[in-house]
Amino acid sequence: MRRLAAVLLAAFLVVAAATPAHADTIRTREYWLDDYGIRDAWSVSRGAGTIIAVIDSGVDGSHPDLAGAIVDSADFSGTGGDKEHGTMVAALAAGRGHGSDDGVIGAAPEAGILAISIGFGDDATSDPQVAEAVIWAVDHGADVINLSFTRNTLDWPESWDEAFLYADEHDVVMVAAAGNRGSGTAVVGAPATIPGVLTVGGVTKAGIASNDASSQGITIGISAPSEQLVGASPGGGYVLWSGTSGAAPIVAGVAALVRSAHPELDAAGVINRITSTARPAGAEGVDALYGFGLLDAAAAVASDVPTVSANPMGSLEDWVRLNRRADAPAAPTPGSIAAPAPDSTPIAPPDVGVVGLLPSVAQLRDVGVGLLVYVAFGATALMLLVAAVRHFRGLRRRE
Repeated sequence: MRRLAAVLLAAFLVVAAATPAHADTIRTREYWLDDYGIRDAWSVSRGAGTIIAVIDSGVDGSHPDLAGAIVDSADFSGTGGDKEHGTMVAALAAGRGHGSDDGVIGAAPEAGILAISIGFGDDATSDPQVAEAVIWAVDHGADVINLSFTRNTLDWPESWDEAFLYADEHDVVMVAAAGNRGSGTAVVGAPATIPGVLTVGGVTKAGIASNDASSQGITIGISAPSEQLVGASPGGGYVLWSGTSGAAPIVAGVAALVRSAHPELDAAGVINRITSTARPAGAEGVDALYGFGLLDAAAAVASDVPTVSANPMGSLEDWVRLNRRADAPAAPTPGSIAAPAPDSTPIAPPDVGVVGLLPSVAQLRDVGVGLLVYVAFGATALMLLVAAVRHFRGLRRRE
């Protein structure tokens, strides 16, 4: 089922049945502001001077919590979008709240928002829109792009190669949601499988990997809250919701905080600050449930972190070189990818052809003469054995 329609990563059934939250309770519900160091990070940066592109269903800029946040917008859907999902996402990334202490305040409350609408239908319709939206976001000054949707497949179209490479060349941080088991996404799918993208997994309020409001997989880079979230909805309302659709913009907002505090860093350096300062969770090292660990915004902004020359989430350029060759796609190596590190084997798409059992000429050449000698010896021994058997059978017949 390669459709984007059913895979906006908010738990829509939860949203539809959610108890509306009143404005005077909204801010106190945002437990992640303190639990994940975001409020502490604001003493260093609030995201001023940065722009977060929200490629989604559209954003309601008239919501009081988003007043003045949208710096530009574009509609690639042709319909304008329904704005429900995108408004919730945008508010968690860069909401302003309102009044003295009311409403949803985002992780980067002084960052600007590019509100970009795409349609959620079949691949033929949606895939080109995603590619066009990414390129438009880059051309209109995005420092961070948030992608809270999934294709529900490991692979992605070549048009996304071009768009995501364009973003990489222009030093844009790409953040994607891992998906939700409760919404039918059993494994992490594209764009969260694309090398170089910071994939966000979801955890409960207690910091435990969420069973329903997150998918799990080896491309997860960081974990953030995906349950008991509060969101702004079109028309000035609020909803309670769950899903990595909410976890991703929280991380996208923190990426904007880092970019604002450290303008000298490239995209790889921003992602490295977020992953290398994560609080440990799960197994030692990089974990399929938590990635590098739990988000720590204060540490990401203020800690002394060594610079890096490569994106810790891998290289799309290397993946394209290995997997988009004209002769044949590279076959996946099961179990060989331990972490989304720069030198990891790129993830191959699932529609790879069957790997032949017979060795190729190149493989024989690589093995060398030694193997050929063994093969020749074995063949000779086999022929001698067959001749001996035939000889003894002939003697028995004569007897």
